Amino acid sequence: MLAVSGLACVRGERELFASLDFTVGAGECLHVQGENGSGKTSLLRIVCGLAHAAAGDVRWNGERTRDLGDAWHRDMLYLGHHHAVKDDLTPRENLLLAARLDGDAADEPAVLDALTRLGLQHRVDLPVRHLSQGQRRRVALARLVTRPARLWILDEPFTALDTSAIATIGALIVTHLAAGGLVLLTSHQPLDLPGIAPRQLRLDP
Repeated sequence: MLAVSGLACVRGERELFASLDFTVGAGECLHVQGENGSGKTSLLRIVCGLAHAAAGDVRWNGERTRDLGDAWHRDMLYLGHHHAVKDDLTPRENLLLAARLDGDAADEPAVLDALTRLGLQHRVDLPVRHLSQGQRRRVALARLVTRPARLWILDEPFTALDTSAIATIGALIVTHLAAGGLVLLTSHQPLDLPGIAPRQLRLDP
């Protein structure tokens, strides 16, 4: 279980949120909503450990995440709003590199399967700099297939995607939740997850 208690975030002299409490359990999806500038991305970055909170705790299965080290990072996959792929590498090379950096055992067949599922089977060996924004986003999101992690933290995963790709990512989320996974995400778009009723957390600016 992911448990957040008393969380506060300050950027500059502005407090984005304070005294924030929530939990996400196995098979649950928490949809963080709010206007631009309300702190949605900051919240996700704090939870995954890329930013510091002004106050509060983030715990994973009862343990503070900052004390778990590599064990926390193995259990968690964060995909930010930016694509985080290298333009000079191909989609295949990007996923293989990400797997090595994560210490995962993703191999060529697994990578090719992931890229095919994301509709990139004809772009696997084309440098990412030649891809559209939507295709670059799909390269990053292919890590949902290749990277084993119980908790997915996703910042605007549907941005720049066409209808087909949105449906594919939605299906991946549903499958992950059905297997006992956890999802914490932001999205300006309504979530259409068949059989799943995401909980909602609203941040006000």
